[in-house]
Amino acid sequence: MAAALTLLLIGSLLQGSQSKEFQAFMPQTIEVLTGSCVTIPCSFEIKDEYESDLDDTCGAKWTKDNNLVFNSKDPQTPSNNGELTGNLRKKDCTTTLNNIQPAGNYTFIFRVECNNGLKWSFAVQAALLSVKDDPPRPTLTPSALKVEEGASVSLRCSAPAPCLSHPPNVTWTKGLGDIVETLQNNSDKNKVLTSVVTFTASHKHHGETIFCKASYHKQNGSAESAVSLKADVSYAPQILPSSDCIRAGDQLNCSCVTLGNPPPTVRWHVNESPVNHSDELLISSERLNDTTRWSIITLNKQQEAGLSSLLCCSMNSVGSATQQFSVNSKSPGVYHVH
Repeated sequence: MAAALTLLLIGSLLQGSQSKEFQAFMPQTIEVLTGSCVTIPCSFEIKDEYESDLDDTCGAKWTKDNNLVFNSKDPQTPSNNGELTGNLRKKDCTTTLNNIQPAGNYTFIFRVECNNGLKWSFAVQAALLSVKDDPPRPTLTPSALKVEEGASVSLRCSAPAPCLSHPPNVTWTKGLGDIVETLQNNSDKNKVLTSVVTFTASHKHHGETIFCKASYHKQNGSAESAVSLKADVSYAPQILPSSDCIRAGDQLNCSCVTLGNPPPTVRWHVNESPVNHSDELLISSERLNDTTRWSIITLNKQQEAGLSSLLCCSMNSVGSATQQFSVNSKSPGVYHVH
């Protein structure tokens, strides 16, 4: 007898736990741009006894702060400016509303209304629309870029997409790399357009401002919002073709122009031996910018006469580069770069 009562009690609890209540599911807060549209992701549940009432006579109504702004069964309503994109028979009440005005915070409540006993306003699960004059700012991940040349880089730009009929147009710095876009739900069911650009880091990217821009459609035009970062790409030194030797009277001035990140240091080698600035040998260096160094070695006639090889070596933590200035055997005293 006790066992029978226990089974009866468990059966009653299971039956109670399976009974459904009126409930709507939608984001609690949605950010919207003034003059733009919004798609409210919406689904709902009803009590079991009303399941058979959910038929083709049912319509969706939306109120904004208790004022009717949308009625799917009465498209001639002056305030109507939207579309029910969901299927009410499948308990999908997703709706797109256009030209949201003005800026401010508004409570939007969904109501299902059928030509039978099913009529219910889901006031407890209302959506708060935060309408703003400025478009939402995209999110760039990572927020900083510090890599070595040759590394594969993926940057992710995420822009809120409150309106499915007019998602934002996301653009990157021109010619950066391959781009893949996806439309996803975030944790609170709001839509987010994610754009990922992939490229191989080059010394040409160093110091470049990389931006991601999101453009939003509005009733009277568009609005843009952007986010950016400055690329920090470390790379081995390069010696530029402008490095050369020029004769000035009794002196021979050889310049070595090199760039790299971190900024390189320059060492000269005369006859295969490293040399430093001294009273006998003049070496001067100049910093042209954050990555470029210009070093000049000056040789007099006597030093030039004993010169068999002249080498510029540029070094940083990533690597090194060398450039040789050698005597042209056919034209003594004339130097060229290898």
